[in-house]
Amino acid sequence: MKEILKGGEFLIRETEPDQIFIPEEFDEEQKMIAQTCNDFLESEVFPILERIDSQEQGLMKSLIQKSGELGLLGISVPAEYEGFEQSFVTSMLASAAMGAGYSFSVAYSAHTGIGTLPIVYYGNAEQKEKYLPKLATGVLTAAYCLTEPNAGSDANSGKSRVVLSEDGKHYILNGQKMWITNGGFADVLTVFAKIDNDRVHSAFIVESDWEGVIINPEERKMGIKGSSTVQIFFNDVKVPVENLLGKRGQGFRIALNILHMGRIKLGGTVLGAAKRAITQSVNYANERKQFGQFIAEFGAIKHKIAEQVIRTFVTESAVYRVSRNIDDLAAQMISEGKEKTQATIEGIAAFAIEAAALKVLGSESLDYVVDEYVQILGGMGFSAETNADKAYRDSRINRIFEGTNEINRLLVTETTIKKALKTGFDVVRYAESIIKNLEEDDVKTPQGNYFDIKRHVVKNYKKVALLLMGLLSKKLDRNILPEQEILMNISDVIMMIYGAESLLLRIEKLSGIKGEGEIALLKDILDVYVYDCGQLINKSAKDAVNSFIEGEELEITTDRIDIFTKVAPVNTKEARRRIADKVIGENQYCF
Repeated sequence: MKEILKGGEFLIRETEPDQIFIPEEFDEEQKMIAQTCNDFLESEVFPILERIDSQEQGLMKSLIQKSGELGLLGISVPAEYEGFEQSFVTSMLASAAMGAGYSFSVAYSAHTGIGTLPIVYYGNAEQKEKYLPKLATGVLTAAYCLTEPNAGSDANSGKSRVVLSEDGKHYILNGQKMWITNGGFADVLTVFAKIDNDRVHSAFIVESDWEGVIINPEERKMGIKGSSTVQIFFNDVKVPVENLLGKRGQGFRIALNILHMGRIKLGGTVLGAAKRAITQSVNYANERKQFGQFIAEFGAIKHKIAEQVIRTFVTESAVYRVSRNIDDLAAQMISEGKEKTQATIEGIAAFAIEAAALKVLGSESLDYVVDEYVQILGGMGFSAETNADKAYRDSRINRIFEGTNEINRLLVTETTIKKALKTGFDVVRYAESIIKNLEEDDVKTPQGNYFDIKRHVVKNYKKVALLLMGLLSKKLDRNILPEQEILMNISDVIMMIYGAESLLLRIEKLSGIKGEGEIALLKDILDVYVYDCGQLINKSAKDAVNSFIEGEELEITTDRIDIFTKVAPVNTKEARRRIADKVIGENQYCF
């Protein structure tokens, strides 16, 4: 049986190219699903973007229903409930394709993800039979009600409560939820509330037309204007006892696991938006003339386009790597006797570190892409007449969705340290060994073929992350949570390593499929990214250690950081120009 690395283990164990999935391996069925998503956006969404953003009554719900008629809402739903029961990789591909759909992608993701999956993963047979067929086909639409006015990232501090009715047939629900995506038109709500004086939430399936459910008017937002976002009040709502989702007190666990899924899915969803923004950036650069030539010919514009491509390609590499990890782990658990939906949710939860990392990596990559999209278009980019305006505003929510990027950065480092200790890897002892002794491989110039050298560099980057985590744990006696700035420095190091290694593995695997001659531009992407990571990891690591180490120990530590982040020089200007020239020549994102 193939060995599967669990979440965070990429820092301490080697991964081989044949252990990961790459987008170039999609089969014909998966490509057809992606094409159906693309065709749907072209025919049903892109022609009416202004109508969508004006929140024309009933329009968004009708679009969700139309996508359901094509089967696009049931990709992750079991076949026995009118779904297609596809792999996590395939569901990620659909999310990535739909991610190009501006506000529609938000509504689609909320329905198919956090709206439907709590019932898929935690519903009993009766609940699944009642709701899933209609959710999978678009007859019903869904929303997820967790956030409250004083309970955002600290979701478990919510005040919504339920009490059992005197006849024992209903829970009486009272509370307020806010920022509810799809809330203005959703038929089925997953609502989190505490039973009596419970310390943690339970979850309930609530129908929006029940008496006492009050839906406020639509919120006015900076971006994703076409998506429905409302406050919902629950005033003595009678929820049948059979609509308790999962077990009493399981709500926090349900919410947490759905958040893990949502974070990974967000990393995929941004891909569609990024690729569309890059294509439109290039389209404009190939048409706009200044000083007698197309602006696509200018080096400054080529730099922007190439960097857009690099960040998108890295994010995509990481997204599908972890997606297949989830599928593989779930399959292993199923073979050991675990029920499929439980295996899937446990598989997702096992990669909580990567989920948080991809949420940050993806959202910040897209922010860069759309910012440069505006810049390439110049004055036209600032005009509301172009899609650059929409893409720029819509992107901003992704750094807040599914837990803010700050929360997710803290989770990456804290969870990684805990995971290392739990699996028997003593980061403190490892850090002490690095400080006291350097191995010969640490300081010598790496030898071997192209990919061996890149592996050596990435392996040294991992030593920086482990060094930082060990020193921090030792100095603060594992009371690390108050040191948020340091935790975020370390998180940035970990995320760059995961991106760099995912990129390396993808391109190395492709070299065996296509041959060296066909991956020259991909090597340019790898060269630039790994080189840039060296400089950025060096700074983040030194910012961290400068904050809690002094004297001779600091001097030794910074010396180690310099050694482990050393990377051969790269002519990044020419590499980026070659990458950009390819995209400019194709007049679209083509990697």
